[in-house]
Order: sequence, then C-alpha cells, then structure tokens
Amino acid sequence: MMKTLTVETKLFLRDPASLFFAVLLPTVLLLGLSSIPSMRDPIPELGGQAVIDTHMPAMMTVLAVVMLAFTVLPAAMAMSRESGQLRRMSTTPVSPSRLIIAQVLINVGVAIIATGLMIVLVNLVHGVAMPRQPLGFLLVFLLGSASVFAVGLLIGALAPTAKSAPGIGSLLMFPLLFVSGMWMPREAMADLLRQVGDFLPVVPFGQALRDTWGGAAPAPLNLVVMTATLLLAGGAAVRFFKWE
Repeated sequence: MMKTLTVETKLFLRDPASLFFAVLLPTVLLLGLSSIPSMRDPIPELGGQAVIDTHMPAMMTVLAVVMLAFTVLPAAMAMSRESGQLRRMSTTPVSPSRLIIAQVLINVGVAIIATGLMIVLVNLVHGVAMPRQPLGFLLVFLLGSASVFAVGLLIGALAPTAKSAPGIGSLLMFPLLFVSGMWMPREAMADLLRQVGDFLPVVPFGQALRDTWGGAAPAPLNLVVMTATLLLAGGAAVRFFKWE
C-alpha cells in the first residue's frame, strides 16, 4: 500500500494546477477578502457577525475540498481506467482498490494541508479568529470531506472518459457552491432555495463548518445529511465502478 501511495503522490505532484487551485486559491481569496474593510461590517442576517468572521473562512474550506473531490479525484480515477492501469493491476496480486484508497488519502491529505494553511495565514495576517470549536470543526471537516469525496468517487465511476470527468464535476460543483452560500450568505436567499439546499451534499458541510467555527454545535440535520450522502454516494460508487 505504501508503494502505491508513494507512486500516486508523485503523479499528483506533477500537476501544479491541481495544487494551486486546491491549496493556494482558497487561501489567496480569503486573504484578499479579509483585507476589504466592508467584509468586517456586522450583517443583521448573520446575527450581527461580519462575513469574514465565520462565513467566508468556512466557504473557502468547502471550496478547497469540493474542487479536489469534484474535479481532481474523478479525473485521476477516469485516467487510471482509461490508460489501462486498473486493468493491468487487476491481473496482479495488487488489488486495484489500493489505487482508489491511495487517491482518496492523497486528496484528503491535500485538503487538510490547504485548510490548515488557510486558517493559520488569515489568523496571522488579518487576525481572523480560528475555529472556536476546534474538535467539532475537525470532526465536521472529516465527515463532510468523506461525504463530498464519496460523490467524487461516484463521478469518477460514471464518467465515460478522463476528459469528461472534471467537466461533469464542474457542472455539479458550481450550482452546489452557490446554494451553499459561496457568493452570498444563505440567510439572504429565498426560503425555498434554502430548504432545498439543506438536503444537498455540499450545503450541510458548509453550514456545519460555520457553526463550529463560531463556537456552536452543528445542527443534527446537517450531520444526518452528510452521513447519508457518504453512505449512498459511496455505495453507488462501488456499485457502478468499472475497472476498464
């Protein structure tokens, strides 16, 4: 397993674009937004908090995870299948499932690095508070990441080609990011849009991160939806996955 993980890590590092968009882009965006004075103005819809207090840091965390899960991971899986790597591995004592596990571990590791870098830098540069419930934040981060990566595995299982995988992921990613509050707080959205978003994969993840960042416990419904997404999407990914 370690050899497979090492090889796949080296292949991942050969793609600087993936590293930039997943690791640096959310941090750069948050640093830039943190420097805008209006971002520190209290907003009634957020309970008197500023956008930069909990909303934007949580959304940038979601952005890092979702970009990896919906574009990088599916493309890597589809490329391994398209190139015949999975088929060749299936004829050896090495289980092809090791490749999938290695890919998930690498992407989760990158997501953790991206989130940690962002939290530390915005705190040092602009004084943005760190999560007030660090343990709760960590647990939500792990559960939410697992559920989102399960969706990414499903995209990789269903994508017909390596080129189409990130395109399919992007078609899903941008609407989900919108309803999760990436470009405007969900509190400012129509009631119907918020209610629908509560049951979509990305929205509970972002909301639970916001809650724990601000020191509150995550809503039980958000935890249930993330767990259900993990089980359903993960099961479907196993069901539809093709080795060749």
